[in-house]
This record gives sequence, C-alpha cells and structure tokens, in this order.
Amino acid sequence: MATTGEYSSTSRAHSLESAGIKAPKKAALASWIGSAVEYYDFFIYGTAAALIFPKIFFSAANPQAAAIASFATFGVAYIARPFGAIVLGHIGDKFGRKRVLMFTLLLMGFSTFLIGCLPTYDQAGILAPIFLVLARLLQGISAAGEQAGANSMTLEHAPPHQRAFFTSFTLSGTQAGLILATLVFIPVSKLPEADLLSWGWRIPFFLSALVVAVGFWVRRSLPETPVFLEEAKKHETAKLPFATLVKDYWPEVLRIIFAALISVVSTIFSVFTLSYAVNTIHIDRATMLSVLVLANVVALAAIPVWAMLADRVGRKPVFILGALGCAVLIWPYIGAISQANLTMIFILGILLSGVVYSAANGIWPALYGEMFDTRVRLSGMAIGTQIGFALGGFAPTISAALLGEGPAGWVPVAAFTTATAIIAALAAATARETYKTPMNELGRK
Repeated sequence: MATTGEYSSTSRAHSLESAGIKAPKKAALASWIGSAVEYYDFFIYGTAAALIFPKIFFSAANPQAAAIASFATFGVAYIARPFGAIVLGHIGDKFGRKRVLMFTLLLMGFSTFLIGCLPTYDQAGILAPIFLVLARLLQGISAAGEQAGANSMTLEHAPPHQRAFFTSFTLSGTQAGLILATLVFIPVSKLPEADLLSWGWRIPFFLSALVVAVGFWVRRSLPETPVFLEEAKKHETAKLPFATLVKDYWPEVLRIIFAALISVVSTIFSVFTLSYAVNTIHIDRATMLSVLVLANVVALAAIPVWAMLADRVGRKPVFILGALGCAVLIWPYIGAISQANLTMIFILGILLSGVVYSAANGIWPALYGEMFDTRVRLSGMAIGTQIGFALGGFAPTISAALLGEGPAGWVPVAAFTTATAIIAALAAATARETYKTPMNELGRK
C-alpha cells in the first residue's frame, strides 16, 4: 500500500509535468495578448501622428512643417527606448522576466490614457506638444522592455525544436495590436472633421484602459522561466548584465542593431505611406486604413508559418529572404500609391507587409534571442533592437524630409527603405545559425 508521502510525491510530479506541458502555451498566449495591448497603444499614436496630430498639436501656419514635427513626436519615443532597454534589461536579467512584463504593460496603459487627456495647441499653445512629447517618452520606455521581455519569456519556455514558432506569437500579437488600433480608427476617421479634431481622436486613447486590464489579467499568473529560476537558484545571474553584455557580447549587440533596421519597412508602411497617400495623393483615409488592416490580418497567418519553416531550415535564410523581398517590393507599392491605383495598393500592400515582411518580422525574436545566454538575453535583445528601432522610429520623419516634388518625389523614400533592408539582410548573414543548438548552449563563448 502506498504511503501518504508516496501519493504526495506522485501528485507533485504529475503537477510539475502538467505545468511543463502548459507553460509554453501559456507563455505564448501571455506574450501574444500583452504585445497586442502594448502595440495597440503604440500604433494608435502612429495613426494619430499621421492623420490628426499635425492639425491639433502644432501651428496650422505651415502644414508640411507640422507633419514633420508630428512624425518627430512619433520618433521621439525611440530616443527613450535604448535608455529604457538598459534599465529594464537589468531588471529582467537580474530579477526575472515577469516583473518587466507587468511594469511595461501598466506604464504603456497609463501614458496612452494620458495622451487622450492632453490639451490641443489652440488650448495650451506650445505646452501642448511638450506634454505630448513627455507622454510619448513614457510609451518609449515601456516598449523598450516589452518585446525583449516577452520574447525571452517565450523562448525560455518553448520546446527545443519549436522555439521560432513559439516566440513568433509575440510578433503576431504586435500585428493584432495594429489591427485593433486601425479598426478603432476607421469609424473614428469617418466622423465629421470638426468632431474628429475636437473629441473623436481621443476615443482610441481612452479605450486603452480596457485592453490593458485584459493584458494584466492574463499575465498576472504567468510563471517565471525554468532557465532563469535555475540560474537564480545557483546564484549565477549577472550582477551587472549591461557590463557583461559590453564585455562579452558586443559583436552580437552590434549585429542586432543593424539587423533591426528592417523595422524601417514597418514604419514606412504603417505611418509614412499612410500620410503620403491621404495628405499628398488624397486617397480616402478609410481606404488606406483598410489596407493596413488586411495586410496585418494576412500577417497573423503568415508569421507562424514562416516561424515553422525557420524551425526546419534555420533562422537566417528566412530572415534574409524577408528583408531582401521588402527591399524590392517597397518600390512598386509606393509607386502604386503615387498613381492612386487602389487595386495595386491593396495587392502590393498585402504582399509587402502581410507576407514578405512577416518572414523577417516573425523570425527575429528567435534569431536575436538565441545569440545570448540566459544571464544577458533580455538586455542583449532589448538594447540591440531598441537602438536599431530608433532609425525605424524616425524613418517617417526622414522620409517626409526626403519626399520631393512631382510624380517621382517618392523615389528617395523607396531608395532609403531599400538601403536599410539590405543592411539588415547583410547583418543577419553574419550571424551563427542556432536552430539546432540546445538552450543551455546558446550564447556560449
């Protein structure tokens, strides 16, 4: 007859086995929902910066200058992101991934709701854009730790031969956030101009409180990763993760900085071309927002498919294919916008952002995360990506300045986007292939 102790041991073993089976799925779900919440907040700002903020937060005397200034407030969050990455990376690598994920969610929700409360330029003058920039900086700090934290959490929970697939859920969540943000803005954009500019634009920002509550509820019961707990138990966590990173992993960080320039494609597609199409070519706002939604619906399906392929053939070929494909497709896409060819805008927009960009976008969490060991993984991903993403954040501002007059005025913007995508592909080509490397051997020097 079995003793109580034997039953207790058996029960505990079954419990641990069950947790081990459920943890990867729970981590992927928490990353998906959390990223959707975070990037709903982040993307409604990008949409508003393209369509609304030039008219309400800046002087109407010079519309082009107002557009450039509005895009600059979109980019200013990326200035804060490298600093936020250092701080949040330190916390995540020293005290755990979960603490970072809870903090970033609450900070993003607070800063987004705050934007919805701000006075306009007509109400507060120069103070209005100053307050806008401060709130945007808080968003940047939050985003700095969100994806790196979620990617580290999911990668370290994932089954050995499905790490790209499970980590891709973070980026699928990002696409879902963009879809939600755009769907909210479509009916808002149909309001009469006076209503849209007075109170309608605030609705998407106030709604962030609801989506943050959902994300918090999902993440609160998420367990810490086994590999981090094992290092903490053995007292092997880095005392100063940033110092360890600089000393031992600077080539990997540099490689990620250049590979992360692929983000330029995303911000050009979702922010600059939206503004260019609506404000310069005078295509209907709802039409262009529909292109964004459809492209990201396709991306929701494409990202896990590309990730499964990366688990079979490796991270590098899939990422490089996506980057070089974007370098080519950006030309006919912006060209179609310049000609107001709606059919080709939809086809090429879906192909560019929904299919091809998803190859690089869905793979980078595994590609970057597998360059580091557990002690510095969150810091390495956060710092490398956020410096690289900084150019992506300012890409709409750079493109607005590059945009010329006449039918071929868009050509410098396409050339700029192509150059950054090629640099990203070359950076990825220099990385080691890690899809067959066991978790405990990743990042070994």
